[in-house]
Amino acid sequence: MADTLEAGDKAPDFSMPSTSGPVKLRDFKGNYLVLYFYPKDNTPGCTNEAKDFTALADAFEAKGAKIVGVSRDSLKKHENFAGKHELKVILASDETGVVTEAYGTWVEKKLYGRTYMGIARETFLIDPKGTIIKVWKKVRVKGHAEDVLSSIPD
Repeated sequence: MADTLEAGDKAPDFSMPSTSGPVKLRDFKGNYLVLYFYPKDNTPGCTNEAKDFTALADAFEAKGAKIVGVSRDSLKKHENFAGKHELKVILASDETGVVTEAYGTWVEKKLYGRTYMGIARETFLIDPKGTIIKVWKKVRVKGHAEDVLSSIPD
């Protein structure tokens, strides 16, 4: 498992299939990148988070920022999820788990006394040169998209 990434760290490179074709970290050079990790398509928190980012997509675009949501769901599930909720964010599929491991978001979780591995809801704001400038851990969905937007320099 990766060490915990912090502001100032170089963002780990990635390459994943997504709802807008293959995506790599270098595709976003020159733009801010909001890379948010979420547990599962079509669950209440994940749906609200994606809808919140979608609602602010134009404002992110105006600040030169792209938004990519990452989970281990298949590309087909992502496409269905995006279509069902008219999402305007890119959804990337990390079925192999390489990216969630690299970003340290594949963690041990507990639910009803059961321990299992899953994706931590975390967001990374990456600057146009590929450096992480802010990390949100244990994200609470309500107000999160607005908080991320306000953290992007004008």
